Amino acid sequence: MDDARTKLWKLIENTRFGMLTHRHGDGQLHSQPLTTQNDALDETSTLYFFVPRDGEIVRNLSSDPNVNIAYANVDDDDYVSVSGNAVVSEDMSKKTELFNTAAKAWFPGGPSDPNLALLAVRIVHAEYWKAKDSKTVQLIKMAASAVTGNPPTGISEHRDIPVRSS
Repeated sequence: MDDARTKLWKLIENTRFGMLTHRHGDGQLHSQPLTTQNDALDETSTLYFFVPRDGEIVRNLSSDPNVNIAYANVDDDDYVSVSGNAVVSEDMSKKTELFNTAAKAWFPGGPSDPNLALLAVRIVHAEYWKAKDSKTVQLIKMAASAVTGNPPTGISEHRDIPVRSS
């Protein structure tokens, strides 16, 4: 895996919950918290989530498969935004591989639960913001900016990561 994707995964793996945003049937954007099921980012740059087959995410993907997943790790001041294309995968071996005790709470029938849908999001583009300084240094820089009237600089690293072409 290249350095950018490695860094992207390091930021995502430390923030297991993401807000998945999809377009609702009425055209409005809706977001829902989901747990990322991956143990690593594979060569296809796909993120996996378990969702209810009878839920609104699955219903709405048929009209618009474009989604965004936002991750925020406020303890480390790390933020990630991922854009991708989502599909419901029927790959039973992948469901079995990813299934865990936490998922069993939502899908008591295990990997073969009829309401368990495996949402696969192939990343097209990602970007992240990563704090360079401790919270104390950030506060000092912001206070100095408030006094001088000049916006703070160098507080965080921001990078675009084109993962794959659409």
